[in-house]
Amino acid sequence: MNKKLENKVLGASLIGSSIEWFDFFLYASVASVIFSKQYFVTDDPTVSNLIAYFGLALSFFIRPFGGIFFAHIGDRMGRKKTLVMTLLLMGVATVAIGLIPTYESIGIAAPLLLLLCRLVQGLGIGGEWGGALLLATEYAPPEKRGYFGSVPQMGVTIGMVLGSLSFYLMTALTTEEQFNSFGWRIPFILSGVLVIFGFIIRKGLDETPAFKEVQQSGTAPKVPLFHTLKYHWKEVLITSGAKFVETAPFYIFGTFVVGYATTTLNLKFEHIMLIVMAAAILTTLMIPLYGRLSDRVGRRKLYLIGATAMMLYSFPYFWLLEQRSTVMVLIATIIGLSIIWSPITAVLGTMFSEVFSKEVRYTGVTLGYQFGAALAGGTAPMIAEYLMGRFNHSYVPVAIYLMVIAAISITAVLSIKHQKEHGHEVL
Repeated sequence: MNKKLENKVLGASLIGSSIEWFDFFLYASVASVIFSKQYFVTDDPTVSNLIAYFGLALSFFIRPFGGIFFAHIGDRMGRKKTLVMTLLLMGVATVAIGLIPTYESIGIAAPLLLLLCRLVQGLGIGGEWGGALLLATEYAPPEKRGYFGSVPQMGVTIGMVLGSLSFYLMTALTTEEQFNSFGWRIPFILSGVLVIFGFIIRKGLDETPAFKEVQQSGTAPKVPLFHTLKYHWKEVLITSGAKFVETAPFYIFGTFVVGYATTTLNLKFEHIMLIVMAAAILTTLMIPLYGRLSDRVGRRKLYLIGATAMMLYSFPYFWLLEQRSTVMVLIATIIGLSIIWSPITAVLGTMFSEVFSKEVRYTGVTLGYQFGAALAGGTAPMIAEYLMGRFNHSYVPVAIYLMVIAAISITAVLSIKHQKEHGHEVL
């Protein structure tokens, strides 16, 4: 592959993924500080927070359905067409969130419309990840597949950076009253500009070589979902379990911590936004480095090191938070996201793509990823909030929850057999 095409492929997978995740994280960033107070209004703040986090979880529950729908299109009609559709779907829903009146203005219609938009976002992001990943890995030379597969993973943290930065700027440019009134809406509405930009870039890219091979050979199953569930159900279970430790801690470190630090630890919202943003920037830089490393040592080994470290870090993470210091929250988040989580996410996508054959690869990686995300991702802040409320604001149950999540993922990945390709260990 020439350098120009390489940059075009990596750019298309990264930019689109970043925009999708930026749109997705906008909700997570203000779930507990805006939506719980202006849309999910109750007499109990804990209940309001739980419902707001349910809105986060809801999009995860719908993601598998979006994944199944768009994966079918991706395996039958092509990766490129699917990626254009998911980007536009996400963009429309995100702009709409910024325009929905509050509960005070239109009553029960406000939270219902907000939840509807979250469902649409979930459908879009459900089909996005598999396509962005395969766009990168199916163009990649075998000896660079780990690096190529890590690039779309950077979109997650870039999206987090953009989300945190946008809300930090809005808090800096507006008063608290202005931010609560209209300032929070601006990032949602302006995201439409980014979507148009991503659409233009993706529109100009060709289909992947692997998909063209499947088209020419005529080996694509008529219904990829049925074929995958019949012949690759074990791989779906393994990848779903492997997703747990990549997704639950991420939403604890990047989403739950916002509400926890501002309400329980009494730290400033804008400071937490800066912390999340700083950790996400460092993580973004670390991901491709770990991707390159996985081309040398193997995906499985690097993943297991990260997952084991995550298990051991569960309690120390909360010990650092309990110091009630902005500096300690920064240190805790950087250790969790940038040092421990980044090798896990860097290899996850490539590892998934190497488990499934190319005829059903879009469907296979999407099922594993989205079911794992639905079970352990969007539910993580909600479960953590429930455990804190149920056990008198003790962090111990949440730390144990993270350890159990890590144990499930370690068990799943240990069941994957080692594979080699062209002399390189790929798993």
